[in-house]
Amino acid sequence: METDRPTGRDQNPVNEPETLARHVVDTVESLVTLWFAAAEDVVPQLSARQLFALQTVRRRPELNLTALAEHLEIGLPTASRLCGRLVSAGLLQRTVQPHNRREVRLVVTADGRRFLADITERRSLCLATVFEAMTPGERASLQRGLGAFQQARARTRPQPRGDGQGGGGGTVAGG
Repeated sequence: METDRPTGRDQNPVNEPETLARHVVDTVESLVTLWFAAAEDVVPQLSARQLFALQTVRRRPELNLTALAEHLEIGLPTASRLCGRLVSAGLLQRTVQPHNRREVRLVVTADGRRFLADITERRSLCLATVFEAMTPGERASLQRGLGAFQQARARTRPQPRGDGQGGGGGTVAGG
């Protein structure tokens, strides 16, 4: 059976999707290490899931507790405990809706917004340090490559497996 792929010496294994995928896995692991290291020295310490929940509420303030649980793909009791820890840390506030007393609205507090801004700044500085070690051409290539990746992802819409929110160092009382 013939294929359109070159064989033998004409084939560049670096450009094969499987080879590139393994290289990206290694690179992403390095990026994740940098990503979480930037959040290690902030107080309070949050788990990856807690941080993701807080970021999600900031980006989507219309979410109630049920919608957040669905978004995080966790059970409502787990989401409630997670939010309870964020409330105890002063980063999130729960309010009852006047029109529906059973609906709990989630709001990132001023401290929560400052906390997220601090982590974003730390992460940006860590990335900038790495980018400074690259040549201008390498940075331009990275920018083009990331743009091409985003466009290809939009065309293929791969579905992630599992919840993808694991990892991360210490936590605020678990969770």
